[in-house]
Amino acid sequence: MKIKPFKGIRPPKELVTKVSSRPYDVLNSEEARAEAEGNEMSLYHIIKPEINFEPGTDEHDPRVYQEALSQYKRFRVKGWLEQDPEEKYYVYAQTILASNPLSGGKDKTQYGLVVGAWVDDYLEGRIKKHELTRKDKEEDRMKHVRTLNANMEPVFFAYPHRDDLDAIVAEVVKGAPEYDFVAAPEGFRHTFWVIDDKKTIARITEIFAEIPAMYIADGHHRSAAAAGVGQELKIKNEKLKIKVPEYEYFLAVCFPENQLNIIDYNRVVRDLNGLSEEAFLEALKADFDVEEKGSDIYKPQRLHNFSLYLGGKWYSLTAKEGRYNDADPIGVLDVTISSNLILDKILGIKDLRTDKRIDFVGGIRGLGELQRRVDNGEMKVALALYPVTMQQIIDIADSGNIMPPKTTWFEPKLRSGLVIHELA
Repeated sequence: MKIKPFKGIRPPKELVTKVSSRPYDVLNSEEARAEAEGNEMSLYHIIKPEINFEPGTDEHDPRVYQEALSQYKRFRVKGWLEQDPEEKYYVYAQTILASNPLSGGKDKTQYGLVVGAWVDDYLEGRIKKHELTRKDKEEDRMKHVRTLNANMEPVFFAYPHRDDLDAIVAEVVKGAPEYDFVAAPEGFRHTFWVIDDKKTIARITEIFAEIPAMYIADGHHRSAAAAGVGQELKIKNEKLKIKVPEYEYFLAVCFPENQLNIIDYNRVVRDLNGLSEEAFLEALKADFDVEEKGSDIYKPQRLHNFSLYLGGKWYSLTAKEGRYNDADPIGVLDVTISSNLILDKILGIKDLRTDKRIDFVGGIRGLGELQRRVDNGEMKVALALYPVTMQQIIDIADSGNIMPPKTTWFEPKLRSGLVIHELA
């Protein structure tokens, strides 16, 4: 993999909690408006600039993109974002605190390296994806990058872990961090170090050159948009004699795959496709061993085991032998099994992307959220899945396949605004 250090644009230490924000795509315009209320330094004014207009303003209005640029210039003039004088790499650590149910009872930290990733590695398939992207979402992010001439938010990559990179990171984090805070409202700890030593920077670049591939964990649309704008600028400026054009790289945080935390991504359905509860449970028995678990929440215990909530009761569903193919990177997935044997075969849901009868709930909300949405009458049945593994994602990406919709949920999400990468 080809990477490079860059002159990051960052908030002063004392302003980082004011400037930084959640990613643009994890909340809607009104939620961003509420979080940014009373805080003129919030990055939402740049990454969700529609909040600076009347409620209901189309986020794709040309004025909105220009507002993003005006706000970005304002942040720079005000000194809320400042550029490092030299090219650097950075270490970004995310910690799930012991008090969080996701932690397993103790602090859990993952350490990423913040780099400039090479556009051609994406275009030529060495940065591998596992999800389809939508052209309208790609174009939205491309307009944002074009207008600001910057990658405002990083993408989230995984790489096959290396002991030598782990050792470098371990040495860096012995020093005092540049930033260290717990972010509201999600409650994760974010810690950030600047790598100044030129020998260390050179060694990181050398080691990444030995890594054959990286994998997009989160940020498929941002990756596609960043690479698309980079390619546009390269074609436009191909006659310029620039040794290392900055636009040939985009902002990424790269984590070793063995540190990442993937949680479940669950489903709720509005009706039983005309079946009674008894008939639905009976239909499930053709492909699953069905066991009633009572009113206490039941969590899937292993691959091919599901939990179902219906009529005030939880059930364990275990797929029978022959109903899945563990040798197939797609066929082994529980999302494939549940889609084929429950959602399609019994409930008549053919397209997870478009069917209005189904909704999806990230595991960060807990299985209690599934129970709540059924108990309040909004939904009829809920299905919880065992989380996919990073190895399953790698196998699918390596095979050139695409994950079914709504399969992976990475947590914590990257905090936006800790560092920005300009394209020139």
